Amino acid sequence: MSTPYYIRSSRLNTRFNSVVGWLARHGVSLAGTAEMSVRGRKSGRMQRIPVNPHTYEGARYLVSARGHSQWVRNMRAAGGGELRVGRKVHTFSAVELPDEEKLPVLRTYLEKWGWEVNQYFDGVTAKSTDAEITAAAGDHPVFRITVDDRP
Repeated sequence: MSTPYYIRSSRLNTRFNSVVGWLARHGVSLAGTAEMSVRGRKSGRMQRIPVNPHTYEGARYLVSARGHSQWVRNMRAAGGGELRVGRKVHTFSAVELPDEEKLPVLRTYLEKWGWEVNQYFDGVTAKSTDAEITAAAGDHPVFRITVDDRP
């Protein structure tokens, strides 16, 4: 069995993500970033990571540019989490998309966030062919999220 695609964060990137997460917790969203919390599948503790929520055709998505990361594995187990920017915390449920439904979401995600994430897509960009993006889809989990905005 092959190992699922995953690009480990460098020390510099980990530090940068810590700063972005801290900013989101304190109400500063860089280009739409938020801090996501998801319950750890083994520890049971909430794990936090900065994410780039993406909207496509009115629905919201989370894309794992780095592949099958720990937050992805935790999301599969938990089925949802929280998004935070400052004091605004939104609980959400998450459903993972099958590879065949990812193409338009990944293309528009790369159009918006490619400047930050292209390095994790092994040469695939927003301008790549449908076949190239579809071939990369299995390496990049995508979750459709439904935010529960009830008081």
